[in-house]
Amino acid sequence: MEVLMLVMVLAVLNNDAAGPVPEKGVPVTERLAACPDKPNCISSRSRDTKHAVAPMRLKEGTVGGWALIREVVSGLPRCTIVKATDHYLHAACKSRLFGFTDDLEMRLDPAAGIVDIRSAARSGYSDFGVNRKRVEGLRNLLKARALIE
Repeated sequence: MEVLMLVMVLAVLNNDAAGPVPEKGVPVTERLAACPDKPNCISSRSRDTKHAVAPMRLKEGTVGGWALIREVVSGLPRCTIVKATDHYLHAACKSRLFGFTDDLEMRLDPAAGIVDIRSAARSGYSDFGVNRKRVEGLRNLLKARALIE
């Protein structure tokens, strides 16, 4: 019985080290999941102010904008693209100090030229604003490259 308890505790503690694919929160359908009721997630699909962030609007006439966005995301520190399609991107981003994993997701609506974004911690309650800073930093990089308005 003690061995079983030890194995269960170790499994919980090692949950974040399992790899870049999250066990929950990342939708299979390439839609952005709703943020949980914790301050460790932001999303452009959220309607409440504590989780909300503005979506990104591609600049008109941007050729290959989505591919360039993927290139910029792949260059973010400690971020690895896990999945990328013509309209969806999922990257796993590790924290600098403890190596906790956050999930960064983006979904392109090509007809509207809108990129929705979600960034959330896989574990814990608070992220101390890390996900919001990541998204705003990414927004600034994309503006500097003249990809978004």
